[in-house]
Amino acid sequence: MNDVASHAITVFMAFFAIMNPIANTAIFVGLTSGQTRRVQAGVALRALCTCLLIITIFALAGKSIFHLFDITLPALRVTGGILLFAIGYQMLQGNSSSMHSMSDSPLDINVAYSPIAVPILAGPGTIATAMSFSAAGDWMTISITIAAFALLCLITFVCFIFGQRIVQVIGIAGLTIVTRLMGLIIAVIGTQMVFVGLGNSGLLAPIN
Repeated sequence: MNDVASHAITVFMAFFAIMNPIANTAIFVGLTSGQTRRVQAGVALRALCTCLLIITIFALAGKSIFHLFDITLPALRVTGGILLFAIGYQMLQGNSSSMHSMSDSPLDINVAYSPIAVPILAGPGTIATAMSFSAAGDWMTISITIAAFALLCLITFVCFIFGQRIVQVIGIAGLTIVTRLMGLIIAVIGTQMVFVGLGNSGLLAPIN
């Protein structure tokens, strides 16, 4: 497998784990229950388009943000890794991260933007992951990051549209298992990001 394909798979799996479409489908169904399929599709489309726009901005502007605030890539990787580990640890307990919690407010058009788009889909962990993968890369790396997230948004849209069926098939026990599995993956990715960041900063031996 060449480096481009390997990087694309790594980026996609990282986004998949942190955004967790299956678990978020249950949240989406809870927030839009009682609505027609057309309304649910509209909310899902607005939420995912907003989420994609936010991640695209941070992926493209990562270097500029670094220069503006004098942030180094190793610092971002260490901080992002700690953040991902914290989210993963919460999910390992069988709970959704508090950073991806939902609101109890009744459904209106704004629910697509908050809390679904932010912070459920485009939360701190997702943003940090996007910046970490794209900040040190060329246009090819940035394009892969955006394309991988766009593919995940498409998959998430399908999950949202068929959300009620998915929740019925998987059940509460299934959602708990998925949440714990995604939490483990996120925690491992976060730990790896910390090691890479410390290695690139010179505090540890460089890690490839």
